[in-house]
Parts: sequence; structure tokens; C-alpha cells
Amino acid sequence: MASVWAMAAVAAALAWFLFIGLRARRSDEGLDDYLTARHSQGAATLALSFVASGLGAWILLVPPEVAAFVGPVALAGYAVGAALPFVLLAWVAPALRRRLPAGRSLTDYAAERFGTPVRLWVLGLALLYMLCFLTAELTALGSIVALLTGADGRWAMLAVAGVTLAYTTWGGLRASLATDRWQAWLLLALLAGVAALALTQPAPPGAATPSAPADAPLAVGLSVAATLVIAVTAANLFHQGYWQRLWAATDTRALHRAAWAGALVSAAAIAVVGALGIVAALRGLPLGQPPVPLFALVQQGPAWGVWAVLLLAVALVASSVDTLQSGIASLLVTQHRGATLAGARWATVLLMVPVLLVAWQGLSVLRLFLVADLLCATAAVPLLMGLHPRVPRHAALAGMLAGVVGAVLPDTLASASLWQGIVAATFPTNVPTLAPFAGALLASSAVALLLTWLDQARASPQRNGQRSSPT
Repeated sequence: MASVWAMAAVAAALAWFLFIGLRARRSDEGLDDYLTARHSQGAATLALSFVASGLGAWILLVPPEVAAFVGPVALAGYAVGAALPFVLLAWVAPALRRRLPAGRSLTDYAAERFGTPVRLWVLGLALLYMLCFLTAELTALGSIVALLTGADGRWAMLAVAGVTLAYTTWGGLRASLATDRWQAWLLLALLAGVAALALTQPAPPGAATPSAPADAPLAVGLSVAATLVIAVTAANLFHQGYWQRLWAATDTRALHRAAWAGALVSAAAIAVVGALGIVAALRGLPLGQPPVPLFALVQQGPAWGVWAVLLLAVALVASSVDTLQSGIASLLVTQHRGATLAGARWATVLLMVPVLLVAWQGLSVLRLFLVADLLCATAAVPLLMGLHPRVPRHAALAGMLAGVVGAVLPDTLASASLWQGIVAATFPTNVPTLAPFAGALLASSAVALLLTWLDQARASPQRNGQRSSPT
């Protein structure tokens, strides 16, 4: 009976999301409005959208596990990593809106500032990251449904993909923004309810001694925290869904307020969910294999807690998936000058075919996800440096290439084998390690800064000579 009520709640939520999304479409919308909803959204709507888009089903799985097995320092790194992309968005928004008032994507900025090679590299990174994100969200939903109900989770995967595809195809970014408002409030309310339930449940009789340390050495916690901050921040810099909202904002002030609100709420949500993992470990609950501390807590309580978590998972996945669907379609369409509204809709539909085929298999995409994060880390700093007018094009491109070398270099030096360095940078154990991320970030930054300095040093004598020459 609990499973029936859970499925009914999920169906009702999806039906409501579909209704809201279909209503959001404007009768006179053109391609630009479909992709950007330009200058139409205030701070409150965008803040809720950032929260809904940034939090996915992964928060139910990864932060509790990290917190339970590594401790609060690593959890703090995760929370900071989730908040920093919004802080960066608030920082770069004024410059980008001035530079590209009619912009639609991050690739528009890359092309205008650095030319075609960097545009294509940024396009590839953004597509790889977002497709991995989309597949991982649907795969996680299938796993959560199977774990909580014992049913085949693929029905939920298809339902969420179908519903979000229907309203994003019909209404574009406006549909995603409209549903985000409801999804954000729903997921925050459910998150508060689930946390209250988990914290008020007494420890079961006969619980074992704490099943996870929750107090790993400080050096380990700091290493994990630094890795998560670099990986999450760099990858989300290439999330097209966030860049769409940059141009959807009514003005820079609204975007700035929304981004900071999204950062604070997202960090708080991750901190709360992660703390539940520590509680589960300290109560000595069996965390499962693979570990799922949050579910270990919830399954000790009443049946309604299970369907609340299931509904929370659906809201989290739907809010992420519709943003990714709209973002990927926007990214693809903006690469073609003759793109049409019909083409944008077809792109939205077609991109879901390979995603669903992979998600249907229930395969882990974690390793590919980590590689995508690492590649994003190779390009993040040079790309942002382009906001300064004195950074030459060749410095950014060389910095990105140096970042790839830097990702491989630490483990190459440690093992005295280039092959081992390459293998380590693909994360064969599915565990993110600091060395490749730190190497990518430091090498890309150092080379881009060095070439910029050399370019300025060469230019200074020329400028001085021009000033001293007779007129």
C-alpha cells in the first residue's frame, strides 16, 4: 500500500509539473525567447530556479556518503563547491551582459573573445558534462525507486524524461523556469520534512557501534574538500542552463541577488543532507553496499517517510533534467546561424534518445562524469581570464592545453610512467583524487598568466616608444 501511495504522489507531482510547464509557453514566442526568455525574470524566480536546477538526485546519495565516511570538512567542501558556481555567475554577469547583450550561450562568449578553436573546445566540454549529468540523474532516479519500492525504477525514469521533454519542447526556457518555482518549494519542504523525520527517529534497538568513522584525518578531509570544490565549481561553469538564466534576468541586480540566494540555499541544503549521513553513521545503522546513509535513516521510520523521499527524488531529478534538456538544445541550436524554432524542438527530442538508452541500462557513468569534470577544470581559469581585455587569445588556448598536461603530470611524476599518469587521470577506481584536479588548475592558470605577462612585457616598450616619438 505504501508503494501505491508513493507512485500516486509521484504521478500527481508530474502531472502538476506538466500542467505548469505547458501553460508557460507564450503564443508569440520566437526562437530567442524560446532559448533565453530575455530580460523577463526577476530575482525571486531566478533564485528558485538556481536552487531547483543545481540540486539533483545526487544530493541524496553523495553528500551523505562523503560526510559519513570522511567527515564534516569534506562535507563543507561539497557545500562550498555547490555554491561557488553561482558566486562566479554573479561576478561575471555584468561584464558578459555588457559584452554580449544579445548573447545566448557560453560558446558565444568563447567565440567572440578567443575564436573558433576555443569555441569548439568549450562546446565539447559543455556537451560532455551536461550529457553525463543528464544520464546520471535519470540513472540515479531508477536506482532510488528500485531501492525504496522494490519495483523496476525504469518506469520513473521514463515518466520524468517524458514529462519534462513534453513541456520543455513546447515552452522552452520559460517552461523550465515556471516549473522550477514549484519544484524548488516542493523539494525544500520535502527536504525539511525528511530531515526532521530522520533526526527525531530513535536509534533502533541492538544497533551496532558506529559503522563509519565520520572523523577521518584532517588531511584526508581537506584533500577531499579541495577536490570537490575544484571539480564541482569548474564543471558547473560549463552548465549552459545557468548561462541561459544570465540573459533571462531583467537586469544585473536581479541576477546578482538571485545567484547569491541560490548559492546560500544550495550550500545549506547540501550541508543538511550530508549531516544526515553523519547521524546515520553515528547511530550504527547498516549503511548498505554501496552505502546509502540517508535511506538507512528513513527506512527506520514510518512508511510515509519512504514516499516523501521518493517524491523528493522525483522533484530533484525533474528540476535538473528540464534545465539540462533546455540547456543542451540551446547550446546546439546557437551553433547554427539559420536555426529555427522547429529545429530547437527537434534538438530537444533527439538529444534524449542516447541519454535514455544509456540510462536504461542502469550503468554507472561516474567515471565518465569525473573525466568530464577534470576536462572542465583544465579550461575554467583561462576562460574566465578572458574577461580581462589584456589577456591575448593565444594565452587562453595555451593555458587550456597546459591544463590537460597538468592533469596527467602529477601521477606521471609519482609513478615515472606517462601511461600510469594518463590512467590515473581517468579515475579507474571511480574515486576523485586531488592531484589531477590541482595539476589541471595550476598548470592552466600558470601558463595563461605567464603568456599574458610576456605579451604585456613585449607591448610595453612599443607603447613607450610611441609616446616618446615626435609628433
